[in-house]
Amino acid sequence: MSGDFKQMRPFFIIWGGQALSLLGSSLVQFSLVWWLTESTGSATVLATATMVAILPGIFIGPLAGALVDRWKRRWVMLVADAIGALATLGLAIVAWQGLMEPWHVYITMFVRALAGAFHWPAMQASTSLMVPDKHLSRVAGLNQTLHGAMNIVAPPMGALLLSLMSIERIMMIDVATAAFAIVPLLVIDVPQPPKTEEPLPADKPSVLADVKMGLRYVWSWPGLMIIMVMAMVINFTVNPAFTLLPILVVDNYDGTAWHLGGMEAAFGIGVVLGGLVLGAWGGFRKRVHTALFGLIGMGVGITMLGVLPAGAFILGMLALFIAGVMNPITNGPIMALMQAEVAPDMQGRVFTLLGSASMAMTPLSLAVAGPIADAFGVQLWYLLGGLTCIIMGVGAFFIPALNTLETNPNGKGTDQDTAPAVGTSLPVAEDQAS
Repeated sequence: MSGDFKQMRPFFIIWGGQALSLLGSSLVQFSLVWWLTESTGSATVLATATMVAILPGIFIGPLAGALVDRWKRRWVMLVADAIGALATLGLAIVAWQGLMEPWHVYITMFVRALAGAFHWPAMQASTSLMVPDKHLSRVAGLNQTLHGAMNIVAPPMGALLLSLMSIERIMMIDVATAAFAIVPLLVIDVPQPPKTEEPLPADKPSVLADVKMGLRYVWSWPGLMIIMVMAMVINFTVNPAFTLLPILVVDNYDGTAWHLGGMEAAFGIGVVLGGLVLGAWGGFRKRVHTALFGLIGMGVGITMLGVLPAGAFILGMLALFIAGVMNPITNGPIMALMQAEVAPDMQGRVFTLLGSASMAMTPLSLAVAGPIADAFGVQLWYLLGGLTCIIMGVGAFFIPALNTLETNPNGKGTDQDTAPAVGTSLPVAEDQAS
């Protein structure tokens, strides 16, 4: 294990810097949302800000993935971190001058999201080249724990900082923490994947051709295609449930902002605990079985919210806690599975295709969920989302294409030109999306 840790030391130095930068970004995100709420009081403004932050991932994601697979991933992450910090610095200067308007915030959120559309696939695709295969699930668990911890820590810390300093000073914290992400990337080398083929410059495919190659790669691998479809369905049915949580708190529990904070904290604590469990345990021998087990458990927690009687606030917190624990156990193994089994020089495209397809479901589902919740009650959507997770989780155990993802990684298709064999540059995994 000590030898493995020595091998992974560069990764954890980079990971630690990224974690500190994420804290600064989370504080800024909370502060900007609160500033929009206080200064406008408009739900439309908040919805617009959410859409601005989502759209780059939906529309730019596939193109970003193709470019990540072409470019030096170390420099992609470094430049993305720097652009995000510069965008925040520019907004801080505008705020210092007392000129900040909602549209300034929109532009900043868009630029940061655009940078993130490049940074995320570069980081995920680099992980499989810096972490031994047997530890990918544990690293995924640590990532899930980190994001869960941010959900717990950032809101109260952001609220405290807003009471102590101006919003522009909080933005400068994000600029400062970005340095912890950038400096390690200046001195630590991030390995590049071996190319399955090196075309001559005159024959080198275009970026759009690379995107099409990524689509064909996923399409020719039935198990991976099923995972993408499942992720889209889960995002369509489950994401609105969390967006509608404030309505559930008010209508079903006659709650206040403190009740909402308690529910969100219960979920965040569950995510941290689930990430720690996954990090220590590593999951079942087959990563996909770990993910399906987590999906069923997450469905149970969400379904509970759909059937609990009015006033059962403590049980509602318990239900969200269960869903939180199971969230990283669902997502973490899928990410590790793709890192282990997808050809390294295709990972940027595959990650962004999965992310873009999943995020595209959010605006569609919100458009449908609102009227349904208004007409039939918000608990119906929780029941729909929870049962969908349970049914898909149980049914997926009987789909051969999923169960052979790791034991037969090369049996995904016959198009060997567009879908290079996996499992050749990395050992077949034992065990690990969002």
